[in-house]
Amino acid sequence: MKLVLPFWQRLVITILVVLAVSYLAGAIWQWIFSFELPSYAAGVVGGLAALPLWDFLKRIRPAPQN
Repeated sequence: MKLVLPFWQRLVITILVVLAVSYLAGAIWQWIFSFELPSYAAGVVGGLAALPLWDFLKRIRPAPQN
């Protein structure tokens, strides 16, 4: 059985992961350095996390409609 994920589900999963990774990177940065991570840097970290995730989720394609 092949898992079927339409585009909108892949997009929602990717956005949630970007937000979670960006928040986590900011929290870790704050804990280590005791000042806030600039928002653009958190966005870069989240975007870099999204690239391999999107590539992985792209392999899970909707089944062709007959």
